[in-house]
Amino acid sequence: MEKNVIIIGIAGGTGSGKSTMIERIEKQFSSQITILSHDFYYKAHNQMTYDERCKLNYDHPDAFDTDLMIEHIKKLKQWQSIARPVYDFTIHNRVEETVTVYPAKVIVVEGILIFENKELLDLFDIKVFIDTDADVRIIRRIMRDVQERGRTLQSVVNQYLTTVKLMHEQFVEPSKKNADIIVPEGGYNLVALDMLNQRIHALLHDEDEIGGLTR
Repeated sequence: MEKNVIIIGIAGGTGSGKSTMIERIEKQFSSQITILSHDFYYKAHNQMTYDERCKLNYDHPDAFDTDLMIEHIKKLKQWQSIARPVYDFTIHNRVEETVTVYPAKVIVVEGILIFENKELLDLFDIKVFIDTDADVRIIRRIMRDVQERGRTLQSVVNQYLTTVKLMHEQFVEPSKKNADIIVPEGGYNLVALDMLNQRIHALLHDEDEIGGLTR
């Protein structure tokens, strides 16, 4: 039987500010909420060499095991823990280890393509789209991929021009119409962040009052 769990989806293009928003939400609520990233669910390609994996299109919906993510969200809604996959961006592949994720009253799901899949979209109670200018997004992506994911500047720029930009225009931007709220600049928009944090606080507070419990 499903519990009274609220699922918040936060989508937007690469480098839009989703991660910053998630980090600041997590800092505010810590273990009171559960956070899932679509990036955790990139498909494994153990049969491929590293060079072959480098050539894959990681910004297309087919790059993700979205069915597994949907299954995991449904389990969390039923108050069951999950073993989510771990993806290593430096080798473009999953690793054998998994991370145990526990259910919570509020689950925040983020990713560039989470509003593109109808079945996944239907699981969200609140849908937030982060809208940021393309020039800002590419600069943020370059900094992230070079500093955190061991990429070269040339490889990041090539990937952006050959796949990222095209996939954004084909899949990410059109999915914006499915959002309930559009937020410019993501986690850097402190007014929108404060409003979302207040909403999450209210949802958590309501559960405590209704259940007569404290977390």
